[in-house]
Amino acid sequence: MTATLEDLAIRLAALEDKEAIRALKARYLRACDLKQPEVVRDCFLPGSVRIAYQNFPEFTDRDAFVEVYRSMGCQPGVYDIHHATNWEIDLIDADHAVGKWSLNFRTILTGPRQVVRLAVEYEDVYRKQDGRWWIAESVSRVTSMLTEQVGEDGSVTVAVLAEPPTG
Repeated sequence: MTATLEDLAIRLAALEDKEAIRALKARYLRACDLKQPEVVRDCFLPGSVRIAYQNFPEFTDRDAFVEVYRSMGCQPGVYDIHHATNWEIDLIDADHAVGKWSLNFRTILTGPRQVVRLAVEYEDVYRKQDGRWWIAESVSRVTSMLTEQVGEDGSVTVAVLAEPPTG
């Protein structure tokens, strides 16, 4: 089977779009870890969005989401680690895509001396506008959770080994 230049151009555009979306998600997660609320904000589509992370209120505005992120995540003694893998990106058309991601999340809380580990599944919707990809919708659900308590002597005990939270 011989591919035409047009076929190759279509395939290349699809690869470039998927890579741009993958880089967008990486940029978002890295900005969360580095406490960069303006970068977090800039990953979401201007205007109406849907951000529905389990155990948080649902947001329809990126600014409201960023303010909650800033107040909770950008505090001294809060250190987050977001590692997303197992991505699946499907292009719907030239300006719309959906994606699934598995997230290994860890937060270190120095005040209460805790480490919280979560496994999270994301389902995202992406929109291309003004030549770039944006997150238009992001929904997550927790699939497992482990909280460890770190003693003054450095010993670690499991404080919570739980079923995924409901809600």
